[in-house]
Amino acid sequence: MKTYQDTLDFLYAQLPMFSRIGSAAYKKDLTNTLALCDFFNHPQHKFKSIHIGGTNGKGSTTNYLASMFIEAGMKVGIYTSPHLIDFRERIKIGSEMIPEDFVIEFIEKSKPIIEKIQPSFFELTVVMAFEYFAREKVDLAIIEVGLGGRLDSTNVILPELTVITNVSFDHMNMLGNTIAEIASEKAGIMKESIPCIIGESNASYDSIFASKANQCNVKPLYASDEVQVKMADEIEFIYKDIVVKLDKKTAFPPYQIKNIKTSILAYILYQSVSNRTIINENIVKGIECRTENTGFLGRWTKLIINDKNIILESAHNEAGIEELKKAIRAENLKDTLVVFGCVRDKDVNTVISLLPKDLDYVLSQADIPRAMPAAELTPLFTQYCKPPIFSCEDLPSALEFALESKEHKTILVTGSIFLVGEALGLVKDKGKSSFSFI
Repeated sequence: MKTYQDTLDFLYAQLPMFSRIGSAAYKKDLTNTLALCDFFNHPQHKFKSIHIGGTNGKGSTTNYLASMFIEAGMKVGIYTSPHLIDFRERIKIGSEMIPEDFVIEFIEKSKPIIEKIQPSFFELTVVMAFEYFAREKVDLAIIEVGLGGRLDSTNVILPELTVITNVSFDHMNMLGNTIAEIASEKAGIMKESIPCIIGESNASYDSIFASKANQCNVKPLYASDEVQVKMADEIEFIYKDIVVKLDKKTAFPPYQIKNIKTSILAYILYQSVSNRTIINENIVKGIECRTENTGFLGRWTKLIINDKNIILESAHNEAGIEELKKAIRAENLKDTLVVFGCVRDKDVNTVISLLPKDLDYVLSQADIPRAMPAAELTPLFTQYCKPPIFSCEDLPSALEFALESKEHKTILVTGSIFLVGEALGLVKDKGKSSFSFI
């Protein structure tokens, strides 16, 4: 019997992995995924699912929504990508990661089909999730799109509901150089007569969604229009006669408002179509207890170490950085040192140009081949941000530098989900941190 580490080594060595090598691992068709599903006797059809795509917010929406269903007493499978520390974070039932033994068993069983079709890492792990959810007989699986939608490996499911959070510029080398082209790829998860929710209405892509919805005989609901928000003594989310009230002490940055609206609408619609009773408390607890229920991290995750406030935020594209700036202003983070790193295949210049100009920066890089070296980032930063701009060739050095700074009370790690994942692992290894999650 192979060990779990042996199995991981095989996965990483034998199969192209997008998170490490980028577009070379991206397969622009569903042939391999369908072949894998056929090999395992079509597990994607053995459980109910909700399919969630979009440029930003799909991970948060996936986990908020899963948490609501968990509070409603359901056994919920969760598939997300990429992972932060442990590969098994991608495939969970509630907050429990897929067992190591199942990963070993699945890969050993897959060897003949792997040798035959040479699937990507993502193609194989998607089908692993399907097989696990089918075997465990989940009541519902929330499946997050990996990249795009139309040709994403997850797009072999026939969901009960599809959700598209928004569209903005990201992965243009694979999805297209215009919002219309990117939206067309996202819209590809819509299915014939399957209800669809869209998080944000936007003139630049609404017509694309309308056209695809018409082809699918669907009338999408826009969360931005359907769910109202009132800020009074409490935060109220209002949909028709349903009012969800959150204590203002419920901690989340401003950008999560839109994801919460989308999650609430999706929960209500699914429960209504399924003839289930909608209990407000399940929605409230689902929002408040998302981290406990699903283990979701990396989106404005807060922790304390050596009396420093550390925030881990995976913003990595134009829209994500704009929302990051709103969160920084909302919390008045003036004395902040930003540890920044990114990958080469992003629109790096645009992202850097949008970063707050009044903060201090230390540049670094995640330990993956796609990472842009800190030395290459420095001349780009000097065009947009005030000196001094510090640089460290690896993240451990950058974090040590940040923790030793006496001028900054807060450290913000951002620019790449891989940088955030590595930072979380390093902090946990220190064993001295206390965590406060959002």
